[in-house]
Amino acid sequence: MEDQRKPGKNKTSTTSSLLWFFGVSTCVKLLLIPSYHSTDFEVHRNWLAITHSLPLDQWYIDKTSPWTLDYPPFFAYFECILSFFFAHFVDPKMVDLEKGLNYKAESVVLFQRLSVIVCDLVLLYGVYRLSKNYSMGFKERVLMWVLVVWSPGLVIVDHMHFQYNGFLLGLLMMSISYLMEGRDLMGGFIFAVLLCFKHLFAVAAPVYFVYLLRHYCWKGFVKGFGRISVLGAVVVAVFAAAYGPFVYHGQMQQVISRMFPFGRGLCHAYWAPNFWVFYIILDKGLAFLLRKLGLNIPVPAASFTGGLVGDSSPFAILPQVTPLTTFIMVLLALFPCLIKIWKNPQPRSAARWIAYAYMCGFLFGWHVHEKASLHFVIPLAIVAGNSLEDARHYFLLSIVSCYSLFPLLYEAQEYPIKVLLLLLHSFLMWHSFSALFTEDATVKAVVSAKKTDRQVGLKGSSSDFVGKGGFHVGWIGRCYLFGLLVVEIWGQFLHPYLLGDKLPFVPLLLISIYCALEIMYSWIWQLRQIMVST
Repeated sequence: MEDQRKPGKNKTSTTSSLLWFFGVSTCVKLLLIPSYHSTDFEVHRNWLAITHSLPLDQWYIDKTSPWTLDYPPFFAYFECILSFFFAHFVDPKMVDLEKGLNYKAESVVLFQRLSVIVCDLVLLYGVYRLSKNYSMGFKERVLMWVLVVWSPGLVIVDHMHFQYNGFLLGLLMMSISYLMEGRDLMGGFIFAVLLCFKHLFAVAAPVYFVYLLRHYCWKGFVKGFGRISVLGAVVVAVFAAAYGPFVYHGQMQQVISRMFPFGRGLCHAYWAPNFWVFYIILDKGLAFLLRKLGLNIPVPAASFTGGLVGDSSPFAILPQVTPLTTFIMVLLALFPCLIKIWKNPQPRSAARWIAYAYMCGFLFGWHVHEKASLHFVIPLAIVAGNSLEDARHYFLLSIVSCYSLFPLLYEAQEYPIKVLLLLLHSFLMWHSFSALFTEDATVKAVVSAKKTDRQVGLKGSSSDFVGKGGFHVGWIGRCYLFGLLVVEIWGQFLHPYLLGDKLPFVPLLLISIYCALEIMYSWIWQLRQIMVST
C-alpha cells in the first residue's frame, strides 16, 4: 500500500537503492581488473583493430589473426566506435592490426575491463525499467536486483573471463520490460536490435514472432494489417541499418559464413551441461561395451574431450547429429510453448516464455557454450519471486548455472574468488527468498488464525500459526546440492591425489553430467509451469 500512497517517494527510493546495488557490484568488478582473462580478451582487442584499421568491406574477410570477426554488424559498429573514439587515444598500438597481435599492456587491460563495466549501464537500465514499471513490491525488487545486478555468473563471464553479456542481456531485459508493459512494438524493436548485436539470441525469435503476431497484430483485418506492416517495417529498418552496407558490397554470404561456423562441431571443448552430454556418453558407452564383446568398432580419430574448438569426432554407434537435427529439436521443444502463447498471450508471462526458449536452445542447440546459461538464468530472475515454487526452482538452477561456469576459470589464484562468489550468491538468494516468503507465510497464517479465532471464539491462538511455511529447499534439493559438493571435492582434491595426470577429462565430464541433470529437470519443470499457467 505504501507504494501506491507515495509513488514519487517510492520511485526515488527505488532508484537510489538500485544505484547502491550497482555501485557495490561496480566496486567488486574494479577489484577484479587484474584477474585472469581468456582468449576472448584478445578476440575483442583484435576486433577493435579490425574495425579501426580496415575499411568496412574488409571486416568480415580479414584473417590476420585467428580470432576473426564473427558477430553481427551492430557489434562490429560498436567495436568501431570504441576504437575510434576511445581506444585509439588510450593506446594506439591496441588498434594496430599487425603490431597489436597478442598485445596485453596494462593500458589495454584497463581499457577493455572498464569498457565492460561502463556497458553494464545498459543492464542497469533494463533492470530499472522492470523495477519501475512491473508491479513488484519493494522486497521483490530487491530480490531481482540481487539475482541480476549481483549475478556471480555475469561477474565470472564478463569481468574475469571477459565478454559483454551484461550489455547484451540489458537489451533483452529492456525488450522484456516493454512487452510486459504492453508496448509490443518497442519490445520487438529492441529485440531486433539485440539480434543485430548477437545472433545467438535468435533462439527466442519464434516466441517473439508468435506473441507479437497474436497479441499485437491479431486485431481484425484492417487494423491487423496496419500493425503487421508497421512491425515489419521496423524490423526491416533495423536489419537494413545493420546489414545494408554489407549487402551493398556483396558480402552477405561471407558475413553469414562467419556468423554460423557449423564446422566447429556439435560440442564446445568443455561440454556445456545439456542433452548432448548424455547422447555422447551413451555413444561412448555402447562403443566400449561392443568392443568388449569382440565387435570391431572403429575408434574416432579425434576426441570430444580433447579440449580444442574444432570439428568434433563422429559418433561410433549412434546416428550422426547435424545442425539441421539440432534446429529441428529446438523447434520441437519450443512448440508446446508457442501453442500456449497463441492461445493465451499474456504480457506478464513474457519473461518465462523467453527464458524457456533460451533453455531449449541451450539443451538442444549446436555448439553451445556453457556461458549461454546466462541467457535463461537472468530473465528467469524476473519471475523468481512470483511463487514459492518459482523461488525453489530458481535457487537450485542459479547455483548449478554458476557452478557450471567454474571450468572457465581454471587457474589456481582464481579458485577462491569463484567459490566465494558462489557461496555469497547462495547466501544472498536464501536470505532474500526467506525475507520474501517467510513474511508472506506469516501474514497468511495470522489472517487465517484470526478467522479461526472469530469462528471458534478462542483468543491468543494466532501465535501457534506464525512462523510456519516460508522458503526452504526439500530433501531432494539438499541431496542434489550435497552431490554438487562431492563432484567439486573429487575434481579439485581427490582426483589429482588418487589418479594424478590420468583421465584428466573426468572432472570436467562429471561437472557437465551432474549440472545437466538439474538443467534437464529445470526444462521439464518450466514446460509444466507454462502449460498449467492461466
